[in-house]
Amino acid sequence: MTDVLIVGGGLMGAAVARELRDADPSVGIVIADGGPVIGPTPGQHLHDVADARLWERYNQRVASGIQGFYTGVAPTSDVGSLADVEPGMYHLTSLGEDAAEMPAASIAWNAGGMGVHWTAATPAPWGDEIPSFLDSAEWRSDLDRAGELLRVNRNPFPDTEAGTVVTATIEKLFADVDAPGRSVQPMPMAAQRDAAGVLRRTGPNVIFPPIADAATDPHFTLLTETRAIRLIHEGGEVRGAVVQDVRTGATREIRAAATVVCADTMRSPQLLFASGIRPPALGRYLNEHAFLTGRVLADPQRLGFDLPALPAQADGEIMIGHYWQPHSGAAQPFQAQIGVQAFTAEDGTRLACQVGTSLYIPTEIKADNRLEFSGEETDAMGMPRISVRFGWSDRDRELIEQARRTQQALGDALGSFDPDTESALLDPGCSLHFTGTVRMGPADDGTSVCDSDCRVWGFDNLFVAGNGVVPTALVCNSTLTGMTTAVRAARAVLATLG
Repeated sequence: MTDVLIVGGGLMGAAVARELRDADPSVGIVIADGGPVIGPTPGQHLHDVADARLWERYNQRVASGIQGFYTGVAPTSDVGSLADVEPGMYHLTSLGEDAAEMPAASIAWNAGGMGVHWTAATPAPWGDEIPSFLDSAEWRSDLDRAGELLRVNRNPFPDTEAGTVVTATIEKLFADVDAPGRSVQPMPMAAQRDAAGVLRRTGPNVIFPPIADAATDPHFTLLTETRAIRLIHEGGEVRGAVVQDVRTGATREIRAAATVVCADTMRSPQLLFASGIRPPALGRYLNEHAFLTGRVLADPQRLGFDLPALPAQADGEIMIGHYWQPHSGAAQPFQAQIGVQAFTAEDGTRLACQVGTSLYIPTEIKADNRLEFSGEETDAMGMPRISVRFGWSDRDRELIEQARRTQQALGDALGSFDPDTESALLDPGCSLHFTGTVRMGPADDGTSVCDSDCRVWGFDNLFVAGNGVVPTALVCNSTLTGMTTAVRAARAVLATLG
């Protein structure tokens, strides 16, 4: 018997554990994490892993700057038995799900979840991205705490001449539509420089250090390769979960006074469904912004910067500067991600300066964009098979066309931009910023899965946390917003424990 069982050891699970531990050094915590550990240290971000082979593979995979390409452009064949699968990122299709309508959707099969892979961008939500039914002061406090847990750095890259002129050019372009304080600015990242100047990403073991070495916390247990297959519940009370050893198939029960499911936007509702917990909104309201990627070679002469003087990119970094142009609501509905890259010859000569001009485009929240769970078929994990139902509305497509025009203006202002070769509308799922499938709401009216404290409707001691709880259509990257739900869930768990 433990006080709190956390299903999922990624960023959100780590944050719940950290909040519980900071509040009470004696509370018993068990994290059950289904996947195997990558590298020698649980929860270590792969950007900073000591294993040279893993480090090189990770940095090669993220070199495109598009996290959805981390798993490759097209799904592989079915992975087969999970006991034999190498830990890493996999398309839903590869894990036996029906994801034809969201073909680029992927999830992590490893301890630490996406928290050991993510690119660490943490722009803050604004306007309609913030749930209107939450107390504004409490929301701001939760957002601040989420930033502290992630160790957000508001200016992670040093200023460069090229970055200065690129951002000044973009600022002029958006000056008439920017809301106050919403002009182009450095992209915040969950990354801090160490004594050697290396930009270290925040992984789960940074948020909750005992994940790296459970022996340092006598009241904490980390179980890897141990997946929750069913929650044990009766009469509105969850008493823990049945877990399964991935290697042997053996099952056992973990009893807990409170349970928090942080298994990601796809697998959290899957576990609830498998447990017979099926509120009407479960799996529904699946949302993801559309992703229009782009790039342009900056014209040094026109913009007025010295190409030979560009700094070189540091080992493991794919850019010398990272910026974002926030959305400003209806007047300017897109988030632009601006990455400045230096192309260098073997002799050190600077060959070109490339600027990424990707746009995130908000999409309408619809109940029919959803995950359907089979009552008969199972996936590679032995869980109810998921069928993804997802499509863009007419309004979404209008915004996508508007985004193409905005991207064209961006590219033309910076250099010579050809959308036929330097732009692409990526397949649904490619951003990996999924939300809504266990969404919070102000009332148990069938349109939400949990209340504003992340407590599942109808249960006293069952909570959900993570991006799936976010009820709004995000334009920004989802992790910082999702982290606020971990803060809220932990606070509610502490109240439940008394």
